[in-house]
Amino acid sequence: MKKWIYLIVPCVLLGLFLVFYFSHEKESQERERMHLAKAAEQQAALKKQKQIAEEKAKQQAAETQKQREEEERKKEEDRRAKKAKADKDIRDAFERFSSEADKSQKESQALEVELDRLRKEKDALGRAEFDLAKRVEAARVDKRNAELEEQRFIDMIAKRSADSMLTRMPPPPAPAPAR
Repeated sequence: MKKWIYLIVPCVLLGLFLVFYFSHEKESQERERMHLAKAAEQQAALKKQKQIAEEKAKQQAAETQKQREEEERKKEEDRRAKKAKADKDIRDAFERFSSEADKSQKESQALEVELDRLRKEKDALGRAEFDLAKRVEAARVDKRNAELEEQRFIDMIAKRSADSMLTRMPPPPAPAPAR
């Protein structure tokens, strides 16, 4: 009989286990079902919160994108305005300097013409001065030649008259005899 105990005790224990198992199985399934329902509810709530958060994020991203685009548009407009202003300033400065350059070019040409006229006038005055100096020197030479000619002529007349008989003094009369 001892051998049968080894078989009967486990069968009794198995039966006892099955009784407890099946009695708690329904409770366990009910708890499992409630747990799954609760988990599904939580998951649905999380999913809904996630969906709401995603929608908010999309809206916020769209608003941020709009703000960014608006800022970029404003920056682009400002950049274009600054560039247009800079271009206008450059064009104005170019026109102003071009007109000044033209004015300076005209003044330069007028001064070149005046300089050429003054150089020609200086050359003419220098030539006139040289001609006058030449005439004065020629007059001095002519005067000197005339003076030399006059001296020579006077010397020649003096020599002729000295050599002439008519200009000699007659010899003094002889002393008269004494009476």
